[in-house]
Amino acid sequence: MEVIIFTGIQATGKSSFYKQYFSDTHLRINLDMLKTRHREDIILKACLSAKQPFVVDNTNPSVANRQKYITLAKAAKFKLIGYYFQSKLKEAIKRNNTRTGKSCIPEKGIRATYAKLQIPSFSEGFDVLYYVTINGDNTFTIKEWSK
Repeated sequence: MEVIIFTGIQATGKSSFYKQYFSDTHLRINLDMLKTRHREDIILKACLSAKQPFVVDNTNPSVANRQKYITLAKAAKFKLIGYYFQSKLKEAIKRNNTRTGKSCIPEKGIRATYAKLQIPSFSEGFDVLYYVTINGDNTFTIKEWSK
């Protein structure tokens, strides 16, 4: 049983990473899809109750944003894994500008998330942390952090 929490500004590859690495094994909790925290809470509690592995695929920029998931996961005895997506502002804005429709985020939204960004740490309760970079060919490089 594991909970995976993604952290990173928009357009850093989080959703693509989920689809590539976890879509067959973990349920995806994502506010873009669920639209409200109430719906998110329903799915979150169902996953914890059913012992269903899941990924929180949101920006989760601050310690406070992540704490809700961490507290619930630890109480339910889930392993807690964090993935931090390298958040270089200029590169994310450039990638975002290639998006169309609702997936294209206003630049001020990306900048606002960047301003709140706090890199995750083991002190928050993570059992394992990874650092992810998106490469020019849309592949990923994953490195485990040492404690």
